[in-house]
Amino acid sequence: MASVWRTWVRGTVLLGLALSLTRCLAATAAAAGAGTGIYLTSRGAESIVEGPVDELEKRARAVFAAEGIPVSGSQMENSGDKREIKGTKGDLEVTVAIERQAPQASKVGVSARKNLVTWDKDYAQQLLEKIVKQK
Repeated sequence: MASVWRTWVRGTVLLGLALSLTRCLAATAAAAGAGTGIYLTSRGAESIVEGPVDELEKRARAVFAAEGIPVSGSQMENSGDKREIKGTKGDLEVTVAIERQAPQASKVGVSARKNLVTWDKDYAQQLLEKIVKQK
């Protein structure tokens, strides 16, 4: 009888843990913008976005302008397949990195650094959402 009881308790505990983990993962995905395919990284937010690199750079620059972020630098590598623009807003150093993944899709990463060890992931996510929606 004690063996049956232990097995039942173990099964109940494992089921409870599995359900809790599923809820946590779902909440994390929703918070990271799962509906738009945006995910958080250790320093900001990234997404695979439909559009060629040059179009996405124009979108990012338009979002910078709308947000009052003056462009302070830009880079281009691999014949334009990889681009980066930088700007500053208040105490944040904002960087948008764009890299071609396919002819009509690019990986876009946004970071907003406060200092050497602090990043504003929420603001980075907001900027990336605006780049995705920008047309």
